[in-house]
Amino acid sequence: MSRNGRAARKERRRLQKEGRRPGPPGPYALLPWLLMGLGSFSNLFQGETPNPWIGGIGLLAFNSLYISVVFRGFVKEKRESPLSYVLLGVMAVITFGLAIGYGGSWLLFFPLLSLACGTILRHRWLVAGLLGLAVAACLIAVWRDDSTSTPWTLGYGTFISGAVTAAILTLSETVMELRSTRQELARTAVEKERLRFSRDLHDLLGHTLSVVVVKSEAARRLAPRDMDAALSQVADIESVGRQALTEIREAVTGYREGSLATELDRARSALTAAGIEPSVRRSGPPLAPQAEALLGWVVREAVTNVVRHSTATTCAFVVEGTSGRVRLTVTDDGRTPDTPAAPPTPGIGGTGLKGLTERLAVAGGSLEAGPGPAGGFVVTAELPADAPEAADADMGTGPTLSP
Repeated sequence: MSRNGRAARKERRRLQKEGRRPGPPGPYALLPWLLMGLGSFSNLFQGETPNPWIGGIGLLAFNSLYISVVFRGFVKEKRESPLSYVLLGVMAVITFGLAIGYGGSWLLFFPLLSLACGTILRHRWLVAGLLGLAVAACLIAVWRDDSTSTPWTLGYGTFISGAVTAAILTLSETVMELRSTRQELARTAVEKERLRFSRDLHDLLGHTLSVVVVKSEAARRLAPRDMDAALSQVADIESVGRQALTEIREAVTGYREGSLATELDRARSALTAAGIEPSVRRSGPPLAPQAEALLGWVVREAVTNVVRHSTATTCAFVVEGTSGRVRLTVTDDGRTPDTPAAPPTPGIGGTGLKGLTERLAVAGGSLEAGPGPAGGFVVTAELPADAPEAADADMGTGPTLSP
């Protein structure tokens, strides 16, 4: 059996096991309690109840309302609707009428009414309702003095039946919500990992393939007149490819650490092969590893855009840092000076610069990109020198920026 087949079978077994887990009790679990009314039915059947038509109609109405209220109590929208409270109130009127009028086994409708209250009422209303029913059952039982059980037992049974019902239903609903939340968190974690991988894969392959294309073109141009220089470019292509394979493997496992110095060296090589003169100027104290990694991503994306989209002849990298903040500015001359320039725009672009904008925002920084005041294109990144970890931020991606 293939690996995919085994994985599918394992997933089906997991879903089946999840489906067999006990869920909240249904309304049918509360219907057998209607058997508590058999004593009243027996009195009617044997003719021991005065005005049997009134008792029969009351018994039928109570049972019908009980079933309706119980089924509504298991649907949150219906449970919280005013109609549910109206039906519960009608049940209470019938219960008090039958208990006061007949007494005896008819007092057992109080625990049934309490069960119905436990499915509908919550919080303070539940406590007040159950206490009121328990006290009323005790008082009516004492007044009638013909209850099938002692008054305090009837009151206790009335209170505890509704309280236990409400507690079980509330606990069951909470368990189901926790299961749903856990499944949603699992889906979110999977989606988050997919976004991380797609973002890193785009940044890695976009830059690497651009360098490979540029160096391949350089090797093709150099081959007819300078074979040694062409072979040097081919060796660089091999080195870039091997490094890309290593970075992709590390990106899959989430352990890749960027380095600003390494990215600047690669930027020099890529720009030189593309016929663009690079210049680098750094100042300030050493940066934290996470700040280095984030600025390395900015350098990588900026170089990719310069090589692929601009007609620049020069590209300058300026890193200025203090003890609190660090700024990276990437400027190229790919725009003609006589074209009106627009001010830099925060978050301009798509997959590359949009993703970087979100990365830096999570770390407390910012990213601006746009035409420079004297022509060309400028990318400016600023963030705290001790930027926190932001590699796992949940962020989307879009199309690559074209200056």
